[in-house]
Amino acid sequence: MLFSGGKDSVRTVEWCLKKKYNVKYLVTMISKNPDSYMFHTCNIDKAELIAQAIDLPIIIKETKGKKEEELKDLENVLKLLDIDAVAAGSIASTYQKSRIENICKKLNLNFIAPFWNVNYRAFLKKTIDLMYDVRIIGVFSDGLDKSWLGRKLNKKTLRELAKLEKKNGISIVGEGGEIETFVVNGPIFKKRIKIMKTKRVWDKMTNSGKLIIESAFLV
Repeated sequence: MLFSGGKDSVRTVEWCLKKKYNVKYLVTMISKNPDSYMFHTCNIDKAELIAQAIDLPIIIKETKGKKEEELKDLENVLKLLDIDAVAAGSIASTYQKSRIENICKKLNLNFIAPFWNVNYRAFLKKTIDLMYDVRIIGVFSDGLDKSWLGRKLNKKTLRELAKLEKKNGISIVGEGGEIETFVVNGPIFKKRIKIMKTKRVWDKMTNSGKLIIESAFLV
């Protein structure tokens, strides 16, 4: 399972477990390039904490995050693992999905993307109904100001995102890079994550920002 700790990858882990797949590893790539084309970067250093909360083994590897070269780094990790399939939380990013599929074909692995082309609003509503505690940790689009950082995904948040979708044309699931998320609790969690200290980093030039989790632990 390619794992970032965001809502899409966590929901995909749940889907695989419900389908009785043997989820042997969560695989997290930590990019030194904050603007990686392939990999989630905001608070990616906390993916291990989420893996511990879910109680699944995690493999963490670094990449320089250079376009296309980062794919070779992912391939080098996957080819060493005793697996027969790779799952990803791809929803609408053809760029990411096609490249992961190509790696899988090269390594003779099956590719699983259970939420590909899913209805965005239905996906978020189901995530809320399943009682996942999802926090918004990055906003990178017009209409999303610093007040969104740290907000919990709930019905009110979903309604506001739907309005911005109509007004600004954003993807409410963040597939255009508009938002990034971090999951602190949910039905597959054995422990929840308690966030103790955060720092908001805001760029006035691009009107975008991140919520950096400086301290968190398992409860």
